[in-house]
Amino acid sequence: MASLLSPPPTASLQHRVNRVNVFISTKIPSKNRQTSVRNCRLQGLSFVTKAKMAVEGEVLERESVGADDKDYGVVSVHHVGILCENLERSLEFYQNILGLEINEARPDDKLPYRGAWLWVGSEMIHLMELPNPDPLTGRAEHGGRDRHTCIAIRDVSKLKAILDKAGIPYTLSRSGRPAIFTRDPDANALEFTQVDS
Repeated sequence: MASLLSPPPTASLQHRVNRVNVFISTKIPSKNRQTSVRNCRLQGLSFVTKAKMAVEGEVLERESVGADDKDYGVVSVHHVGILCENLERSLEFYQNILGLEINEARPDDKLPYRGAWLWVGSEMIHLMELPNPDPLTGRAEHGGRDRHTCIAIRDVSKLKAILDKAGIPYTLSRSGRPAIFTRDPDANALEFTQVDS
């Protein structure tokens, strides 16, 4: 496996490196910091080595990740794909009941099926009008016992009133925490959990 610290083949670094800084950043609990480092490996622990090189005024940065390191840079959930039988019926629910807005910047004409992108905070739901392989009957009444998408909200009681007014069934969290579970028109389970703002 090629080293991540080596420069690309097109850049010759011979006699042009002004400085090289290498440091090791470890994820070691303070009581275990006496673990020895051998051959750039921490015994049973993951590590990240970064090298910065100034090459003729430009700074190159390479990062080498230890084999045991599972941190590949997860930032957040970007979107959740939800299948629907009828896009207009689903948009009625997601826009008019839940109040989500369409992300007009996302193209829906470049895919071989109909769909829409809806904002959920800074993330999105991608509604896709495709055949649903899941059975619509025989699913758990409580969405928390089924595959579900969880959306953080500020006021569960306000959503409860909205669902009551629309006649949409729901269940409350069985653990007693402020959360409500419901299903969209295609029986996709949704959880809304109350978080501090």
